Amino acid sequence: MAFPVDLRRCQALGLAGSAVLALGGETAGALPVRDLLAPASARAALGLVGVYFGVVLLIAAWALLGRVVRGPRPPTPRSLLAVLVVWAAPLLLAPPLFSRDVYSYLAQGAMVDANIDVYTHGPARLGGPLAAEVAPVWQHTATPYGPVFLAIASGLAGLTSGQLPAGLIGMRMVALLGVGLMAVALPRLARYSGVDPAAALWLGALNPLVLLHLVAGAHNDAVMLGLLGVGLVAARGRRYVLGVVLVTLAALVKAPAALGLLAIVVMRGRTHVVRTTATTAGVALATTAVTTALTGTGYGWIAALRTPVSPDNWSPTSVLGRATGSLLHDLGSELAPLALPAWHAAGLVATTAAVLYIWLKLRPSPVYALGLSLAAVAVLGPAIRPWYALWGLFLIAAAAPSGSVRGRVAAASAVLALAVLPSGGPPDADQIALAVSGGVLALVVLWQAHQAARAPVLERTA
Repeated sequence: MAFPVDLRRCQALGLAGSAVLALGGETAGALPVRDLLAPASARAALGLVGVYFGVVLLIAAWALLGRVVRGPRPPTPRSLLAVLVVWAAPLLLAPPLFSRDVYSYLAQGAMVDANIDVYTHGPARLGGPLAAEVAPVWQHTATPYGPVFLAIASGLAGLTSGQLPAGLIGMRMVALLGVGLMAVALPRLARYSGVDPAAALWLGALNPLVLLHLVAGAHNDAVMLGLLGVGLVAARGRRYVLGVVLVTLAALVKAPAALGLLAIVVMRGRTHVVRTTATTAGVALATTAVTTALTGTGYGWIAALRTPVSPDNWSPTSVLGRATGSLLHDLGSELAPLALPAWHAAGLVATTAAVLYIWLKLRPSPVYALGLSLAAVAVLGPAIRPWYALWGLFLIAAAAPSGSVRGRVAAASAVLALAVLPSGGPPDADQIALAVSGGVLALVVLWQAHQAARAPVLERTA
């Protein structure tokens, strides 16, 4: 007998999950330095159990909502947007979760506000309380973010006068705006691609990765994806030039969005392709020049794209590079230091080959091709984090024609949602045990609820 599900039950279960998650984050999240607890403390341990308890409840609510969306009476897109608001609400005032990147954003904004070149210096050059919040690995690292995001961060720094609580809330509001733009764009891109808008919203906006990393983590990927999505919508309609401008602005937040310009050219059709390409390139270059002049941050972000990745990054090319380097070191080879750069270069070649294969050989719809291309960039690049998966997932949700592809993407999302500790730091054995305990406890509670819901149904059919 199936577990009885409807929209209201899913909404309530997801709200419970995000509320417990937010509560656990109060002691186990990526807290300001002055509030950090020792991982072995009872409060931090209880918070970690609570976070994973909430994450599993949220994943379960999302999976059950997927059954409702695929059912005989699917909810409307407006109803799903209401669910998104309810699930996100408890996370708005929670501390940063699953990453300390938001502290880097605030420090970089303060650096721009203080006329310090963020493309040459790391937050350590700023000093003070904001820089102290940045993870040690990024203290002396230049930023790879473009002038659009730095202008936003600088504006927040000026508005909040460097005050940490206000800055964190402001940066989360910026991320929420990006998520809102994603949610607005998804149904429109889905209709263009011949996909059910409700299914696109379920996979691309209500996805646990969106809630955990774009809302709770306040990552600037939300701004990039929001601008990219509405830019593609505009370009598909009668606002082609506006679409190019918006996609360019997305790339001036994070560079991978520049692939959206290729999608716009293909969207316009094969007729006059040379003129379309030239116009798109001209508008993009003009937008870049004007934006850079207005923000005054310069073009250093292009060189900063080579910013080194963290030493424990688990992207395939970094893992293979470290393994190869270790093997060569054990063999006494002087080539050991070259292993990691060589694998990263191989990843760049593989990415280029994958993108060319997608656009020239597979030739799916432009939105789907863009989603697959951004997924390749994320997987084969030198660094990968769970929220990077959203680059491709957002557009795959809007355009994937196959249910099996969407199912595999959903399964990968559920796994990645469990991949990072709420503190954003590397796990140890004790923390993994606590996280697993929280997840198992949630599964037990869900099973008991399932059994309780089945009992009256079985009694009526007996």
